Amino acid sequence: MSGASIETTLEIWASSLRDVKARMRPLFGDVRVASSASQFLDGLLSDERRKTGWMRAEAAGDPGPWRQQAVLGRSHWDAEALVAIVRNYVVETLADPDAVLVIDETGFLKQGKASCGVGRQYTGSAGKITNCQIGVFATYASRHGHAFIDRRLYLPKAWTDNPPRMTTAHVPPGTVFATKPALARQMIERAIAADVPFSWVAADSVYGVGDIEMDLRRAGKGYVLGVASNHHFGSWGDKPSVAGAADDIAKGLEASAWKRLSAGEGTKGPRLHDWAYCELADMDADEYDETRSGLWTRGLLIRRNIADGDLAFFTTWAPAGTGIDTLVKVEGHRWAIEDSFETAKNELGLDHNETRSWHGWHRHVTLVMLAFAMTAAIRHHANLPTPPKTQAWIERRLQLT
Repeated sequence: MSGASIETTLEIWASSLRDVKARMRPLFGDVRVASSASQFLDGLLSDERRKTGWMRAEAAGDPGPWRQQAVLGRSHWDAEALVAIVRNYVVETLADPDAVLVIDETGFLKQGKASCGVGRQYTGSAGKITNCQIGVFATYASRHGHAFIDRRLYLPKAWTDNPPRMTTAHVPPGTVFATKPALARQMIERAIAADVPFSWVAADSVYGVGDIEMDLRRAGKGYVLGVASNHHFGSWGDKPSVAGAADDIAKGLEASAWKRLSAGEGTKGPRLHDWAYCELADMDADEYDETRSGLWTRGLLIRRNIADGDLAFFTTWAPAGTGIDTLVKVEGHRWAIEDSFETAKNELGLDHNETRSWHGWHRHVTLVMLAFAMTAAIRHHANLPTPPKTQAWIERRLQLT
């Protein structure tokens, strides 16, 4: 936050916190629950390393965690309405027409079998199959910053095929099994329906093949989606001849086809890799939506690790003429959701949820999303050029003091 003084940053923090609390206040019919929710948010933003009910209660001055727990469990309020508030807040602050919607999942390690959606499944958070919940998230990433705008709890078939278990965890009636890509489609559709401004979607190979591609083509959105090394690609029309598995195509490329590029700045400087891009075909947008026009290019983007030569592959869809530099930068935005997970877990208690119900998970996670969005907004505003100290600014400062 080098663009603002400490005083200005603190002022932005205070005003931002008042703003987000005012936005969520109408969700709670009971003034006591609204107060507890406000204190819950304070607890998430506190310096406590563990955001447990007892820790949040202590920070709020409560004799026990019951009021904090009521926010996640016994009280009546709509977590989906809070998602809309978070999404609108993020768009107000970080909107950019060239933004990237990044899709990814993260694990929540658990013990026992009662927590909604828990089971033995693979999570990259632990790097192995373990007992956990899986959440699929959408992060909005633009030149102004990044923040979560949606989430879905993944329910394995061991849950959806067991109605008594679903009822015990208060899963809404009618909820059926949905794959992680299906959950991602729901979030992308909701973002489009809400007129969230973005031009691209980026995701890893879990989400790179199938209906998501067709949905994005119909919506006029570009994408850079990971695929497996054995995924088949083929060119047609006037494009150079390319056919075969992605891995075989990469091995057959000339040395001149590779270009060293940065996918963005990392903690240790530019994230450099060697990249190659194969254009496969030019297609008219009206093939997928007759209301759209323009030429789009389907392609294969390949990333090679400089140190060990490890390869990663991406299916791409972009307006004709889009260069490899742009596609590489879009893929590089996947870092934003990795940073979001790390920060939200380490600083805001994303994985400190102690509830077992469907509603408890969604309420806790969405409140964390709101806290994260607030910090992203503060970071963006604090980095803006400091405005001149007008008379109105001076009067506000006098009121605060």
